[in-house]
Amino acid sequence: MELQEIKGSVAVLISGGVDSAVVVHRLCEAGIKPDLHYIKIGMEGEDSSCSAEEDIELSQATARKYGLKLEVTDLQQEYWDQVVGYAVERVKKGLTPNPDVMCNRLIKFGAFEQRIGHTYDHIATGHYARIEEQGGKYLLKKAADPAKDQSYVLYSMTQKQLARTLFPLGGMCKDETRKIAEKSG
Repeated sequence: MELQEIKGSVAVLISGGVDSAVVVHRLCEAGIKPDLHYIKIGMEGEDSSCSAEEDIELSQATARKYGLKLEVTDLQQEYWDQVVGYAVERVKKGLTPNPDVMCNRLIKFGAFEQRIGHTYDHIATGHYARIEEQGGKYLLKKAADPAKDQSYVLYSMTQKQLARTLFPLGGMCKDETRKIAEKSG
């Protein structure tokens, strides 16, 4: 689906990085004014080095640049209970966990969806993957850039999730993303 064909409300899961900022740029360029959502998952405190402060500031700068709303959604407890808990249990069993798969499934397309995402028609992320519709079914496809492909951490997405998800960077190479970021400031 081309960005110009998108109808309805769009939420962008923004990280503060270049990829999600370019997603915002591309959507706005297509005439779509999304709401931005930063998902806070790192535990903070005096014993923690996982501070979201800088990422939130960068996300706020992107929101200001495009005149968009930014909401910070605190899913720290869900992340630590579900994703970190899963990883620890797998390691204890002598297995190699993939926390990125679980974060996408349980947090971005799970807890966020339950709390806020369900109020939007579409959720956009900066993942490098593509979605194609064929005969009423949605297929998760590899990104155009084989070096950046992230479809392997999204494999557990359901048909319902794929139907409403947008990956605006999936058809691009990382070099293109960087050029867009530089050109758009």
